[in-house]
Amino acid sequence: MAEYYIPTAPSETEFTEKRSRFIGHVWPVDSEVEARGHIEEMKKRYHDARHNCWCYILREGGILRYSDDGEPQGTAGQPMLGVFQKENIENVCCVVTRYFGGVLLGAGGLTRAYGRSAKDALDAAGVSVVRPWSVVEFGCPYPLFERVKLELPPLKGVEGEHEFGAEIVFRALLPQGAEEEFARRLGELSAGGIRPRVTGIQWKAVPR
Repeated sequence: MAEYYIPTAPSETEFTEKRSRFIGHVWPVDSEVEARGHIEEMKKRYHDARHNCWCYILREGGILRYSDDGEPQGTAGQPMLGVFQKENIENVCCVVTRYFGGVLLGAGGLTRAYGRSAKDALDAAGVSVVRPWSVVEFGCPYPLFERVKLELPPLKGVEGEHEFGAEIVFRALLPQGAEEEFARRLGELSAGGIRPRVTGIQWKAVPR
């Protein structure tokens, strides 16, 4: 199963274009039920808005859905969807609310505004990569603890939850394929005293 990308967190952004307010929201989602729930929530929150346009992409089943919600066909939902397709983002839901300001934007202006709102919201949410990680564990002497942590970023590793006793039970997540290099570095650092072992595989989303 290959790695994939999702929004890191929910977000909300806003800008004004020719007196029209565009409010963008993005969420990470796992199902159509969850996506539809966010859409309905926004429709209720912004019930007085002219348009609540939306889209979502789900990895499982390759599901793509969008709505222009009364805007000219192809000027809202599709440009929003295109933002996430271009960035290879999946398991995402986006709603862009428009309060009409009295000035017509034209098809091109609407396409740009809805695309910008989706992109702003995605940038605010951040992007995480979901991939299989090797879970490693080893005993670490207290004097080497901070030094060992410095070996993770060069290998794009992530700290896990440690246990502190007579020595530290150090846990970390490593990209698959980085285990041997990590072991080599720790062996040099500890004169062979630290020997990390792989205890399992874990799928986890980590900010890109």
